[in-house]
Amino acid sequence: MDKALLEKHVAEYIQKISSDKVTYEQDKKERAERALYYQSWTAVKLESMTEQQLYEFISQLWAMLIWGNKKYVVDKLIADNTFGKLKKELARLLWDKESIEKRWDRFRSNIKGMGPAMMSELLCHVHPDECVLWNRRAYVGFNYLGVAGLPRYDYQLNGKKYKELSETAKLIAKELSAKGVADATLLAVDYFIWHELQFEENLSQIHKKAPIGDKIPVIDAKDAKTSEFIHNEIRDKLAAIGQWLGFSSKTEIKVAEGSKVDAIWEATIGNMGRVIYAFEVQTKGSIDSLLLNLLKSLNNPAVQGIVAVTDSEQIETIRKHAAGVSGLSGKLKFWDYTEVLQVHEALEAVNEAINRLGLVPQSF
Repeated sequence: MDKALLEKHVAEYIQKISSDKVTYEQDKKERAERALYYQSWTAVKLESMTEQQLYEFISQLWAMLIWGNKKYVVDKLIADNTFGKLKKELARLLWDKESIEKRWDRFRSNIKGMGPAMMSELLCHVHPDECVLWNRRAYVGFNYLGVAGLPRYDYQLNGKKYKELSETAKLIAKELSAKGVADATLLAVDYFIWHELQFEENLSQIHKKAPIGDKIPVIDAKDAKTSEFIHNEIRDKLAAIGQWLGFSSKTEIKVAEGSKVDAIWEATIGNMGRVIYAFEVQTKGSIDSLLLNLLKSLNNPAVQGIVAVTDSEQIETIRKHAAGVSGLSGKLKFWDYTEVLQVHEALEAVNEAINRLGLVPQSF
C-alpha cells in the first residue's frame, strides 16, 4: 500500500469532516446505530427469527441497494438453502468461535446466493474492529491506494484473503485514528473509502477492459474447489443478470426430461406462452455430458436459446464437439465467463444508481 498516498487522503478527509462536522456526526451516529442493530442479533436470536424478521435483517444491508425487489432476493435465499439452514449458517458466520477464515469458507461452501458483499457487511457491522466491508467500492479504494493481490471477482475471495484484507483495513483505521478520527473502526474505514476515494477516475477503472494481449483467465479444472466457486458464482450472476433485464430467473432447474440446467431466463409473451433461455456453466466434467444435457433441453418447445458459459479455451473445444452433434450445431451459443462477470458488474452499478433515486417504492 502506498503510505504517502494514504496519508495525503486521510489529511484531506480530516479537513472535510472538520469543515462539515454536522455530516460527520450524522455518519458517526449512523455507524453506531447500524452496528448496534446487527450486534443485537445474537446467535440464539438469529436461529429463532421469523421470515419477516429475516427480510428486515437482510433488506437493510447496503448490498441490497442494487435490488428494487428485495423480497425476491430474500425469498430466493430461503428457497435455495431452506430457512432453517440459512439461519443456522448466519449464526455460525457471525458468532462462531472458529477463525474468520474457517467461518468464511464454511458459509461460502454451504450457502447459495449470498456473496462476499453481503457477508462482509454483516461481519463488519457485528465486528467493526476486526472485519472489513468488502464490495466494489472497497476494491476501487484499495486498488487506488496500491494494495497488491486484490480479489477482482467473488471466487477469488476465500477466508484467507478476507483476513488479509481486514488486516490491511486495520492499517487505514490506524492512520485515521492517529489523525484524530474518534471511532476509527473498519466500518469508519468504509465511510472514508466512500467519501474520499470514489472519484470518477477511480470508478472508471473497475469496468476497464484488460489490455489487448493480456491472457484471459482459464479455469483450472484440476482445482475442484475453485472450479466449484467459479461455477456457483457464474450461475448466480447469470440469474441476477436475467432478473435485472426483466426476465424471471431461476437456477438449477429442470427444463425437460433428463435435462437440468444451471440457470434459465424466462419470459411470458402475452397469451402466446413462455420463452426460455437455458444456460449451462462448464468449469469441469465431461463436455459430452454438457452437450447431451443442452440437447435434451431443446425437447422443451419453450426453450428458444441454449448457452454454454465457460472460459475461452473450453469454448473452442466445446464448439468443435458440438459441430458433430445433430440438432445442436448452429443453435448453441457461447459466453465467456469473464464477460458474464463484467456484465454483472456494469448492471449492478446501474441498478444501484437507479435504486438510490427511490423512484419506485420498495415492494413487499
